[in-house]
Amino acid sequence: MKPRIKTGEHFTDAQTPLVVFDFDHTLYDGDSGGHLIRWLIRRSAWRTAVAAVAAPLLGPMVGWLPTRRRGISGFLWIGTLGLHRRRDLDDLIDVYVDQNATKLRARLLPVALKALHRHLKANDRVVIATGSPPELARAILAFVAHEDVPVIGTTTMRKFGAVIARHHCHAAEKVKMIRAAGYRGPITRAYSDSTADMPLLRAASDPVVVNPKAGAMATFARELPAGTPMLNWGCADRAGTRVKDRPSRRTKPKSVASPLDLGSDKGRRRSARRKR
Repeated sequence: MKPRIKTGEHFTDAQTPLVVFDFDHTLYDGDSGGHLIRWLIRRSAWRTAVAAVAAPLLGPMVGWLPTRRRGISGFLWIGTLGLHRRRDLDDLIDVYVDQNATKLRARLLPVALKALHRHLKANDRVVIATGSPPELARAILAFVAHEDVPVIGTTTMRKFGAVIARHHCHAAEKVKMIRAAGYRGPITRAYSDSTADMPLLRAASDPVVVNPKAGAMATFARELPAGTPMLNWGCADRAGTRVKDRPSRRTKPKSVASPLDLGSDKGRRRSARRKR
């Protein structure tokens, strides 16, 4: 069956706090989708050459919000040209995650994961909304998160012999996709690094800016309520008030797996990615 985004049909209690996390530069140190596309392109010399020729056109498109989806689609198309089915991209994601497990695990931010776990432990309705493919975010999170955290992300489709972005979970579209997935009621808290997520942050009663670019601090201060936290959860090249990762005072026996224990079970990651 075709993998699909898990919806919020079981999380529609509007009385329960709804908490939304961005993924890139929030839970993950970097651009996970960009890293994947770069790997897809570098699989062969001819893809790398084509991408280099197309970069003067596609690069500026990625940098400008109104054309970002088309720019990303162009690079993704180059990286996946020759795939016969859309779900073949999921198999490539598995290969990518397996080959880069150590690096990807290291990019997950411990402070962010603890914040995520606190909301889960409080029985909040937690959803991760990312501009990356949801299958990729699930596979990376499966290294550390045993909980079944719903992920909404950019959907893809096959076109002209490759895969492109269909609905980009980004900017105002991110809020629309959260609602379309079945999440009702006000957004209690939202965490994000990006000014592109301003619609999401404005929609939240309690917005939290995480790992912002230094140049975006003034924009966040101007556009969001006074006193909005601007934190740094571990991205060395980003701004914000730094929050240190404090080890838990309680230690669990090694035989008991913590919900945030590191794992290396490939089967568990694949199962998490294919959650319906």
